Amino acid sequence: MIYLDYAATTPMSKEAINAFVEAATAYFGNASSLHDIGSNAERLLTICRQELAALIGGEERGIYFTSGGTEANILAIRSLINAHRHRGNHLITTKIEHASLYHLFQQLETEGFEVTYLPVNQFGQIDIDDLERAITPKTILASIQHANSEIGTIQPVAEIGWRLRHHGVIFHSDCVQTFGKIRIDVKRMFVDSLSVSAHKIYGPKGVGAVYIDPRIKWQPCFPNATHEYGFRPGTVNVPGIASFVTAAQHICDNMDSEHARFEQLRRCLLALIREKSLPVTVEGHPDARLPHIVGLSAHGIEGQYILLECNRDNIAISTGSACQVGKQTPSRTMLAVGKSAEEAKQFIRVSFGKWTTEKDIHRFISSLERICQQRKELETS
Repeated sequence: MIYLDYAATTPMSKEAINAFVEAATAYFGNASSLHDIGSNAERLLTICRQELAALIGGEERGIYFTSGGTEANILAIRSLINAHRHRGNHLITTKIEHASLYHLFQQLETEGFEVTYLPVNQFGQIDIDDLERAITPKTILASIQHANSEIGTIQPVAEIGWRLRHHGVIFHSDCVQTFGKIRIDVKRMFVDSLSVSAHKIYGPKGVGAVYIDPRIKWQPCFPNATHEYGFRPGTVNVPGIASFVTAAQHICDNMDSEHARFEQLRRCLLALIREKSLPVTVEGHPDARLPHIVGLSAHGIEGQYILLECNRDNIAISTGSACQVGKQTPSRTMLAVGKSAEEAKQFIRVSFGKWTTEKDIHRFISSLERICQQRKELETS
């Protein structure tokens, strides 16, 4: 099967698998145990913390390993607002955040917090002036994603971070889709906290991390937790973390060459759409976007129908975030950029990875052309 859904998840790389097996064999101890076997695991964990911090321009003491991106997002936000609740109760986010954050902020509204959901333009970017106007003396935190998982639009994170720091507002950014794809430097981006995940970069599922600037206070969600400096309970997954960091090092080492290759694949895809005169619209920002994510709206054809027809042709695509699969409601991102509910259901996402080739793109376009032609024939019959 041709896999064009790398934004949902990636297969583990050989490097990550080998690292997991080696760590699980030689460093199986509980990193919190005081005997030598536990100490060996703790030393490996420390090396992983140092290496991951270096990849984002952060400090070792700010890295906290989690069970994935969703837990990273939730624990980061809750730990930060717990420590700063005395300063106010106003929070800022966007209408197009990942489900883990969007639903968290909805929950926080029931707990006495006031939340401003910033709108986005037709390309999926926020307006910096809207952000400025949203800030109040009671604003304690803003959470704005680095890039959207459905259309790939990148937010002007450095400018956002600079504005928020000027106002003394803590800035968290969900970087799950961007880590390993574009450069991240927490200091240059003025990011106080971020979240990343292993399974988006050819690492194992069930592993992620939070970075919180060591100068920013946080208060644990779980009192008396002993793991990860009290950030979370539960035995630390040392083999999974070693595999995660190995995958992270490998993808960051090859980031520039892969970025150029993804741009070429994207150009190939868009050129074929024009050449075949397919009735689809490319969504997202024309320039500020991740090259490996291409959001498409198919005129008059539901995305789920296209997905199923592509699957019959042994091609895997998606209709948006994997966390929303099975939901009857249309994509929040599509609604936020101005689509009607009916138009939002016509969305599909194609995403490239390390094994994607131009031949795969041609196969997908052939399948899409067939689907569009069949629908046209049905409408005219």
